[in-house]
Amino acid sequence: MEQTEATPVVPLEAGAGPENPPCPACGEPLFGWIGRKAGLGGPVRRCESCGLAIVGEPDGAEAALRELDSLRREDMLRIENRGSVACALGGAGWSGLQPGRRHLFTVEAARRLVAQRDQIVKSARWRPLASLAGTWQTLLNSVTFGHNAALGALRGTAAVRAERPWQRRIDALASVVLALPALLVAIPVELAGGLSRRGAVISLRLELF
Repeated sequence: MEQTEATPVVPLEAGAGPENPPCPACGEPLFGWIGRKAGLGGPVRRCESCGLAIVGEPDGAEAALRELDSLRREDMLRIENRGSVACALGGAGWSGLQPGRRHLFTVEAARRLVAQRDQIVKSARWRPLASLAGTWQTLLNSVTFGHNAALGALRGTAAVRAERPWQRRIDALASVVLALPALLVAIPVELAGGLSRRGAVISLRLELF
């Protein structure tokens, strides 16, 4: 039987360079993910190892930790999970891409970041209702000119309005007409995400080593 030559495995480090700076969480190269987009401070890079994504130029671990800490609610950190099924499905339409956000976290990225200050992620808890809302909005973003129009109107989530008035009117109409169909799709999508530990919104509890 004829044998085929195995394809060599190229390590992530081989991609390191000026265009692919190191991830502040794990040190692996950051690769291009999403180009310039309205409402974002620059193109978005992502780490193929820990999953962290960064809008614009990376500022190092301290900046990432400051933004992570800003997501604290009482004794928990709540992240919109870039490793979620919703993010994989939505891509540039993912609801977690919001104005003002620079670091887009995964559970693994958060774990590696807090380890740099002698903390561990004690628990990671899926937030079903918040996750369902994010997945629902991600699906609606695929048919609107703006970004996060529905959650922007309903919950004050950071949104990017469409440029032209007629586009904003279409976005409002689409958000109403397609709200229920999008919800019916979002429920099994987010259920699959939650059961596979890839829910859209995750609460993290931290402890010292």
